Amino acid sequence: MIVLSPEGKAQTSVMRMAALPRFLDLHGKIVGLLDNSKPNADKLQERLAELLKERVGVAGVVARRKITAQQGAPKQYLDELAAQADFVLSGLGD
Repeated sequence: MIVLSPEGKAQTSVMRMAALPRFLDLHGKIVGLLDNSKPNADKLQERLAELLKERVGVAGVVARRKITAQQGAPKQYLDELAAQADFVLSGLGD
């Protein structure tokens, strides 16, 4: 009889936080939104963009959608988000 243990050994590592200072306020900032292309991620992204504009005064939104949820975002999308947005949120669907 083979007995398998459900206990996992998670690998952990220490990561530094971003070296850039955090924003005190999002008013006037450009947000980048990257959705993972799962069902309803686009709806979540649209609603989040509306709320960020209405409630915190985000000046604009740069949105990109991954081709599939299983693949990483194309380098071009990441480069565009980094160049155009002050900060980026990656959204999940389902």
